[in-house]
Amino acid sequence: MFSRIAAAVVPALGHLTTSAEVTTLPAPAVLVANHTSLADPGIVLAALRSMDIEPVVLATAGLWRVPVLRYLLDRDGHVPVHRRTARAADSLDAAVAALGAGRHVLIYGEGRLPRRRDAAEAAPESFRSGPARLSLASGAPIVPIGQAGARRVASGSRAKQLAGFLTAPARRPRLHVHVGAPLRPPAGVEAASAATHQAVVSAWRVAAGHLREPAAFTH
Repeated sequence: MFSRIAAAVVPALGHLTTSAEVTTLPAPAVLVANHTSLADPGIVLAALRSMDIEPVVLATAGLWRVPVLRYLLDRDGHVPVHRRTARAADSLDAAVAALGAGRHVLIYGEGRLPRRRDAAEAAPESFRSGPARLSLASGAPIVPIGQAGARRVASGSRAKQLAGFLTAPARRPRLHVHVGAPLRPPAGVEAASAATHQAVVSAWRVAAGHLREPAAFTH
């Protein structure tokens, strides 16, 4: 449902292009993307649907407080993440079960949005351990995903984000999603997290490079 909605809505918000280092993705797989804007989950879902992939998404549990939205999220099998609670581990268990059923699972490494107010691109911030733990627990490979341009749709204060969404159809910002090659992370959560972060940064550089974002060419 949400992948179909994203595929219908995102083209109205901007001009989305995609690239990939492989023609098909293994299933199951842990898809790890950089998180920069409230708009980027839809952008990533739209890009993945163009590859015939509709993943299970790990998303903040707050979304489940909206009755109709909760029904749709549960119907599609998405997983609520209860951060900083005793139920935090439940999300990984549910995600491992989805992987065991042969699904793709999409998770955001940073676990939060950047605090910056500008709309420019920047390399992904440090990752939480969730993606690495999920891959190591399930044995599924990690597929790094880099997205760029979402902050041109929405970023900054709430008022600025709302204005961004409302004006995006007229502005038509360029958006790009790059899917990197699958990798088997090394043993150990710390090493696996570092390898995953490096792979997502590389995928983000490709995506941002397509948009000629200056940050993509800095080291």
